[in-house]
Amino acid sequence: MKSEPVIHLTDVPSALSVEELVRRRVARLHRYCEDIESCHVWVAAPHGHHKQGRLYEVRLRIGVPDGVVVVRDQPADDDVHVAIRGAFDAARRQLEDHVRRRRGDVKEHPRAAAGARDEQGGETP
Repeated sequence: MKSEPVIHLTDVPSALSVEELVRRRVARLHRYCEDIESCHVWVAAPHGHHKQGRLYEVRLRIGVPDGVVVVRDQPADDDVHVAIRGAFDAARRQLEDHVRRRRGDVKEHPRAAAGARDEQGGETP
């Protein structure tokens, strides 16, 4: 990575352990895409639901040479570690797809022109 990851923590208990976990997960993303240029991570507990507990929200913005990978997990878990794992798993899948597209491993299906006609004058399906 060309720069250190930028980590924003809002209302997160034991912020040092959470920050270390995020740094390890960012380093692990390099297995799937070696040319990550930047990474911004936001971890917050924006909702104060008393019956449901604190639901953590994790967002990632990962800069790669051909664009940006954005992950925004909806508040879904009351365990910050599980929320971080879910967001980074989604980022991994998106990075894998990005690398496949860049290598040309994803097959593009040809599209027929709209209103194209076959040899007998009928429309093609």
